[in-house]
Amino acid sequence: MGRMKVMAVLAALLLVALAGPAAAEPAKSRLDRILQEGVLRVGTTGDYNPMSFRDPASKELAGHDVDAARQLAEDMGVKLEFVITDWKTLVNGIIADKYDIAMTGSSMSVARAKTAGFTIPWGTNAFFPLVLKKNADKYKGWDDINKPEVTVGFNLGTTMEQFVQASLPKAAVKRVESPARDWQELLAGRVDFTITSLIEGSALVRQNPELTMLFLDRPRNSIPMAFVVPIDDQVWINFVNNWIIVRKQNGYFDALAEKWGLVAK
Repeated sequence: MGRMKVMAVLAALLLVALAGPAAAEPAKSRLDRILQEGVLRVGTTGDYNPMSFRDPASKELAGHDVDAARQLAEDMGVKLEFVITDWKTLVNGIIADKYDIAMTGSSMSVARAKTAGFTIPWGTNAFFPLVLKKNADKYKGWDDINKPEVTVGFNLGTTMEQFVQASLPKAAVKRVESPARDWQELLAGRVDFTITSLIEGSALVRQNPELTMLFLDRPRNSIPMAFVVPIDDQVWINFVNNWIIVRKQNGYFDALAEKWGLVAK
């Protein structure tokens, strides 16, 4: 056998040796780890009423996605551990394995989907401007808020930020760092409007009578609502997807939406 053929065979054998164990022992899914360790780690922001927030009386986490997380852990027969995160680092927390799933009222976006996985949707949502009620008559349509003299506030890392950049490029912007919220800047008079979801906005206007949503007959950015999961763990994604299908079929998500006053289009 010539030298070149020997070297080629040795190289092939080395590759097989290196690849063999990895091929024989594929990486375990988070599903395996969760079931073995008995703990489900859920990332949540705690600042998005009615999805994930602190109950003023008990100071405990509450909301639609908090309830869903508790139900998921119960159905899996494991303990639940909430990991507090923020919108700017929500996806990074998944990538860094700080939690197994993010359940905090997240909507799907192409930008997020580049680095994080999504479950199938449990519902849908849409965007509207949120303004002080006393200023509502100033704005007749979406074009009226897409002007340099009008300032919009948004929290960094949210789909609202992406929406403003893509759809309202002429508006002046005020970027808000969590845990502060954009609607707090609106109440303080430091911005003219924010972009809110139908889900959050419905809760905000109930709690703050001085606020109102505009253009309810002209929604923008109708988007699916889903849970965020690791992009490279199809076994875990499949399991959560199946759980959503079963729970939607038996009416759980309808009842949850009714409990938390969600109005989804």
